[in-house]
Amino acid sequence: MTSSTPPAVLAEGLVKTFGANRAVDGVDLRVATGTVYGVLGPNGAGKTTTISMLATLLRPDGGRAEIFGHDVVRSPQIVRQLIGVTGQYASVDESLSATENLIIFARLLGLSRTDARLRATDLLDRFGLTEAARRPLKHFSGGMRRRLDLAASLIAQPPLLFLDEPTTGLDPRTRGQMWDTIRELVATGSTVLLTTQYLDEADQLADRIAVIDHGTVVAEGTGDELKASVGTASLQLRLADPADTTDALRAIERVLGVQATVSPEAARLTAPMSDADRVAELLITLREAGIHLTEMSVQKPTLDEVFLTLTGHTATDDTTPSGPDEKETVSA
Repeated sequence: MTSSTPPAVLAEGLVKTFGANRAVDGVDLRVATGTVYGVLGPNGAGKTTTISMLATLLRPDGGRAEIFGHDVVRSPQIVRQLIGVTGQYASVDESLSATENLIIFARLLGLSRTDARLRATDLLDRFGLTEAARRPLKHFSGGMRRRLDLAASLIAQPPLLFLDEPTTGLDPRTRGQMWDTIRELVATGSTVLLTTQYLDEADQLADRIAVIDHGTVVAEGTGDELKASVGTASLQLRLADPADTTDALRAIERVLGVQATVSPEAARLTAPMSDADRVAELLITLREAGIHLTEMSVQKPTLDEVFLTLTGHTATDDTTPSGPDEKETVSA
C-alpha cells in the first residue's frame, strides 16, 4: 500500500453513547487493504457498536471514520456500496430455501432475475451448499446457516467485509471451514474486519489485532507483538529423574541467568527465555552433568495471557453490554 492509497478502514476517536453509558469511548482503528484485522474482546466490550458505526448503521456521537477514504457520515451511500456485513445471526426467511433467500438479497441489490439466480447458484456452490439449496432454512444446521449468511454478504462482491463474531456457536470442524473461507476471501483481494471473543480465532486469522475492552482499544499490533508485550517465551523441561531437580535448577540459573519454577507434579521446570542462543549451552551443560530430559518445549505467551494482563479478566468473561445493539443482530 502506497502512502497515497487510503486504508480500507480508518477510525479516529469514535464515540457512541447510549444514555449515560459510553459504549464506544474514543476507538482508533487503521485497517490496511487486503488483510484480516481482528477486533478482540468479550461480549459488551463495544465491538458490535463499533462495527455498526463503520457500516453506517449507527451515527457516531464523536470522532470520524472513513471506508476507502469515504466518510461514513458524509458519504453513507458510497460506503454501503463498498461493504458487506455479516451479523451474528442471519436475517433470513426460515420458510424459504437457501436459493430463494439469496435470490431475494440479489434482487434487492439490483441484479436482474437471471443474474440473481446465477449469482445464487455460484455462491451456494462456493460455500458447499448446493445439495441443500432447495431445503428450507429451518432445517439447516448452525454451520450451514453461518455459511449462507456469509454467502449473502458476498452477493455484491464488496471489497470490504465486516464479520461480527462469524463462528459463534459453531462446532470446531465448522469453525475451521469458516476460517478457510475467510482466508480464501482475502487471497482473492478482499479485506476483512473480524470481531471475535475467541482468542485462537484472532491468532489464526488476523494480520493485526485490536484488543478492545469497555469501549476502548487497550492494545493493538500483530499477534506476536501483543504476546511479546506481556513477557518473553518460556522454556519447559521435563526431567527423566525428579531427583535431578535441584541440580537442574542450579544449571538453569548459572547458564540462563534466571530462576526456574517447578510444576506441582514435579520433574517439570519452567524458565523465562530471553536468549534462545543460550538454550543450546544449557542442554550441553545438562548432558555433561548426566541430567536427562524426556521432553523440551518453548512456550510463547498466549493471547489469553495478553488479554488478562491488559484488562484484568479473560476474553470470554461476560461484561455488561455496551449498548442496546451489543447482543443483537447487525446485518446489511
